[in-house]
Amino acid sequence: MEEFIRKIPKSDLHVHLDGSVRMKSLCEIAKKRGIKLPSFTEEGLNELLFKNSYDNLVDYLQCFGCTIPALQTPEDLERVSYEFAMDNIEEGVCYVEVRFAPQFHMNADQDVESILQSVTKGMERAQKEYNNKPEVKSGELPPFYFGIIVCAMRAFDRGFSQYFDMFLDAHRYSDKKPIHALASYELVRACVKARDSLGLPIVGFDLAGAEAGNPAGDHWQAYHFAHKHFMHATVHAGEAYGPESIFQAITELYADRIGHGYYLFDAEKIANPEIKDKQGYVRKLAQYIADRRVTIEVCLTSNMQTNPSIGSIDKHNMRKMLDAKLSTTICTDNRTVSKTTVTKEILLAMNTFKLKGETLKDILAYGFKRSFFPGTYAEKRSYVRSVINRYELLEKKFAERSKNTKK
Repeated sequence: MEEFIRKIPKSDLHVHLDGSVRMKSLCEIAKKRGIKLPSFTEEGLNELLFKNSYDNLVDYLQCFGCTIPALQTPEDLERVSYEFAMDNIEEGVCYVEVRFAPQFHMNADQDVESILQSVTKGMERAQKEYNNKPEVKSGELPPFYFGIIVCAMRAFDRGFSQYFDMFLDAHRYSDKKPIHALASYELVRACVKARDSLGLPIVGFDLAGAEAGNPAGDHWQAYHFAHKHFMHATVHAGEAYGPESIFQAITELYADRIGHGYYLFDAEKIANPEIKDKQGYVRKLAQYIADRRVTIEVCLTSNMQTNPSIGSIDKHNMRKMLDAKLSTTICTDNRTVSKTTVTKEILLAMNTFKLKGETLKDILAYGFKRSFFPGTYAEKRSYVRSVINRYELLEKKFAERSKNTKK
């Protein structure tokens, strides 16, 4: 089964660049740039930083304090982006939407546009290498495509980045919440300009960071600008907060997809005292999401690591999402921090929720159908069809092999 999953065309719609840096590269860059790490060996990093389990989301996020400093030059951003693309290609991921927060990387040497150009350059180099292979050019294998999702931060403080420090200094007499919202608005305007003037494959806008105390609605102006300028929207919501966070993301921020959405069905996490029928609220919200095919970007391993209170993987709410016939797609979140791959995540979902046949095929197809594909709609439809054709060919091939083995 693992061989089959590795060979079929796959996608990843929710994966952070700064959480997916090769450990060997991180060590090399850190030594070169004089960055402190808890260890300069892969074994040491696996033990001290990128652990098998974490205490909570805060513990999980400590990893980024080591990876982000290693992505502060055009050279390093391009290198890590190229390697990230090649790691995905190596396991059969032929479409990926890489996301990151450019404002973490802004400094005296690089602005938003140059940062986005560096990431694009690295990804495109890998894309060209792969797409020039004979089996891809012949149509036997689907080509590799990618898009960039730009993350704004729900909140930030001093020490997050050079840019955020400067931003806070420039608005030192203002309350923090409007400053956070203004930073998001500034970012989305820069990204729309970079997309339209430079032709960069910026396909979506995201909001990341701690949900509690930082409502997504605070950033409505940035999302309204994105919406008016034909940019897709996704929002981290329901990862560490309840259904209201998801509702706000959909109704106020125009979210086409939801990152994580784990607590969608948790009525006890509804905080608004005006909502009396909590179970009814959850049912209506799930129905609303199902009707409009708002897709949930499910990250199983990451959820188990950031929220150990779930207990065991079979208690993950993906089962409820499947029962409610929601549009779901399986993602990694962070390949290095969570020590995972798309193949591992799919196998985990298959083994846990007994996915097979049309159900499995539908989930994998959603990863392409609900993508923010950078080309035209006609090009996207053609690409999705080629992916499904490849899947069905391999499905038939492996079924016949299994039948012959049993004989």
